Amino acid sequence: MTAEPDPQQSTAPTVETADALLRPVRLGNAFEDTVGRLLETIRLGVLAPGESLPPERELAARLGVSRDTVREAIKSLADAGYLVSRRGRYGGTFLSEQLPRHTTEAARPSREEIDDALRLREILEVGAARMAAGRTLSAAERDGLFSRLADVREASPDDYRRLDSRLHLAIAEAAGSPSLVPLVAENRMRLNALLDQIPLLARNIAHSDEQHEAIVIAILAGDADGAAEAMLAHVAGSAALLHGFLD
Repeated sequence: MTAEPDPQQSTAPTVETADALLRPVRLGNAFEDTVGRLLETIRLGVLAPGESLPPERELAARLGVSRDTVREAIKSLADAGYLVSRRGRYGGTFLSEQLPRHTTEAARPSREEIDDALRLREILEVGAARMAAGRTLSAAERDGLFSRLADVREASPDDYRRLDSRLHLAIAEAAGSPSLVPLVAENRMRLNALLDQIPLLARNIAHSDEQHEAIVIAILAGDADGAAEAMLAHVAGSAALLHGFLD
């Protein structure tokens, strides 16, 4: 996708800075982490408006992911208005001249606020998944999880956050502790307020659907460790995007 840059203009980040930021990602959330690393490079000013990204093959090597993952991340950021593609001898993928505003006018959260919401989510929801898998669920509880899972997979973009929240609340209910549900609900309100400030990326939604299925299957199979591991990976993917867009 990226051709040779104009020899009259240096468009690549310095080697030292690029090496520090464009480091290998966690393969469990390769897409989300790739988006996060690229956003980190953009938001810290390593690339100036109008400058080009390194070639796809170089990004893939530095991040330790496939070129397909890099291509999907670049496309998602282009769709969100952060990058533009140009054809021709000096074509390639470039940082937009003007970065997009966040999708809402809400006050910009601090890194500490984001971290607090995400850490609490990890404590509550990873624990909920583990506890749910350790219980003998009723037929109604099992059917409820399947139903909520199906709802999220079929959700329209406008309804995704609501149905995603319902699935996570159903997992909290399946943990068997009534006191847990309002805590998860309150934390989801905080998370959704943050998520509403970033673009809804199609590839991330597809990946989240896969992770949701892995979580529910592990719970229904009574695999407590597998359910906790799958939920932890799911939480980490959201964290990568939130920090990437909002830090």
